[in-house]
Amino acid sequence: MQFSSRTKKFTTNSQTELYSHPLLFYVQPPLENISLVEFETFAVERLKLLKTIENLGVSYVKLSDQYIKKLEAESKALNFLYRPEADDRKPLSGPTEQEKRRKDHISHFILRLAYCQTEDLRRWFIQQEVDLFRYRFNDLYPKQKLEFLHRNNLQYDTISVEEKKALQDKLVSSSYAFSGITVEDQDFYKVPFQDALDLVRLRKVYLKAGYVYIPHQEIVTIVLNDFRTRLSKALALTARSLPAVHSDERLQPLLNHLSHAYVGQDYSNQKNVGKISLEQIDSLSGKSFPLCMRQIHQSLRENHHLRHGGRMQYGLFLKGIGLSLEQALQFWRSEFIKGKVDADKFDKAYAYSIRHMFGKEGKRTDYTPYSCMKVILSNAPSQGDYHGCPFRHSDPELLKQKLQVYKVSPSGIIQILELIKGMHYQLACQKYFELTHNVEEASFSLNHPNQYFIESQKVLAGGRDIKRETDAPQKPQENSTKAPSAAPEAAANTQDVAEMTEELDSFFQDA
Repeated sequence: MQFSSRTKKFTTNSQTELYSHPLLFYVQPPLENISLVEFETFAVERLKLLKTIENLGVSYVKLSDQYIKKLEAESKALNFLYRPEADDRKPLSGPTEQEKRRKDHISHFILRLAYCQTEDLRRWFIQQEVDLFRYRFNDLYPKQKLEFLHRNNLQYDTISVEEKKALQDKLVSSSYAFSGITVEDQDFYKVPFQDALDLVRLRKVYLKAGYVYIPHQEIVTIVLNDFRTRLSKALALTARSLPAVHSDERLQPLLNHLSHAYVGQDYSNQKNVGKISLEQIDSLSGKSFPLCMRQIHQSLRENHHLRHGGRMQYGLFLKGIGLSLEQALQFWRSEFIKGKVDADKFDKAYAYSIRHMFGKEGKRTDYTPYSCMKVILSNAPSQGDYHGCPFRHSDPELLKQKLQVYKVSPSGIIQILELIKGMHYQLACQKYFELTHNVEEASFSLNHPNQYFIESQKVLAGGRDIKRETDAPQKPQENSTKAPSAAPEAAANTQDVAEMTEELDSFFQDA
C-alpha cells in the first residue's frame, strides 16, 4: 500500500539520508510502498511500546535508572532499540539500524491515522510519543543533539560571551548545579519565556525582559514543547483527512481495530469451563471481579435486569471465567424471572442472544470478552445503563463513595483519583487491585477484566489455579467455530481482506 497520492518512492540514497540520524521529528511522512502484513506488524509493535511507556511512567520516575532499563529491554524486544551511530552492516541476527529507524518512522505515521479520531485518543497518543521522544533525545550524545536541532531548523540563539559574563551571577543562582566555572563552558540559549513555561514554573532558568536563558542541558524542554505542538497540529490535520482514508476498505477496519487494540492474552477460548459454579458468583464478585463487573453484577442482583450493553459486557466476562452455555442460560433466566420477565418471555426475547454470544446462533461467531480498551472507548453508558468503566465513565464523587463502601483506604482513594485525573484508567483499576488484595505492586500490566479475575484468583490461592467446584456442572462447552474479527465486517466482501483481518487478530491476541 502507499501512504501518499504521490507516486514518488524513496531511493536507497534518500532513505539513508533520512535515517542517518538516530532521532526523527516525524515531519516528512513515508512515501514508500509497504505490504499490509508489514503495516499490521509495525503498528501493533509500536502500540505495545507506547503502552509500556504509559505503564512505566506511572510505576517509576521518568528517566530513572529502572525506567530506562525496562524501556530499553522492551525497545530491544520489539526491535526499536537505537544505537548512537547507524550501521549499514547486516547484524548476525535481527534488523539493521537503518531498518529499525525505518520501522520507527512508518509505525509512528500509522498510529497517527488510528489515534487522530477522538480527543481522548489524540491526548493519549501525544503523551506517550512525547515520553518516548524525551527518552530518546536524552540518550543522544551532545554532538548529536546539536545536529538534531540544526537538521530540524530549531536554531535557538546562543548568547554572546560578553552577555554571559554580564549575567554570570544570575545564571549561576538560577541554574541548578552550576558554578561560575561551568557557566563559562556552557552554552546558554535566549528563548521567549512562553516557549519554556515548564522551566519558568520550576524556577530552573533566569527570566529577564520576556526572555529566559536556558543552559544547553535543559534545551530538551523546549524541543519537547515544539514536538508536542507539531504533533498536536498534525493529528488535527490528519483527522480532517480521515474520510478519504476510510474510503479504502483495506484500511478502515485495521485503523478502527488499532485504536481499540488489545495486545494481550485471548480469553475467548474457554479452558476453564465448569470450574465456576453459579453459587460461587456472588462471592467471587466481591473478591475477584474488577470494579466494572462488580458494578454490573450488583445492579443485576438489585434490578433483575440489564440492558443490552450490560448483558454483552458481563455475559462475555462470565463466559471467559468459565461459565458454560448451559450455566449462562440458567444464570440469566433465574435472575430475569425475579423481575418483570417471565420464563416464556425470557426464552423468546433473551435466550437467543445468549446462545448467539456463545457462537451457537447466527454467524456462529465465538465472541471474545471485552478488553479494557474496548470497555473504555466504545459504547459509553447512558442513563439507566451500568456497563462501561467506572474509572472512565463514573462521576468522581460517586466513584469515591463507591470505593469507600468497598473499604478502600482514604489514601488509596486519593491515589486512584489522581490516576483518573491523568486519564490512566487501566492503571487506576490496577491500583484498585493492589489496594483490595493487599499487594504492594502488581506483577502484571492490567489490560483485560478477565486478566484481573485470573490474577486475583492467583493471589487468593497463593499462586495456584482456582479449584473446580465438586458440585459444578461438568458438561464441557461444544467446540465453536473460530470467530472472525467484528471490526472487518464492513470489508468482508473479498477473501484478501478477510485473511488480512484474521492475521491482525492474531497479533492482538499474542501474549
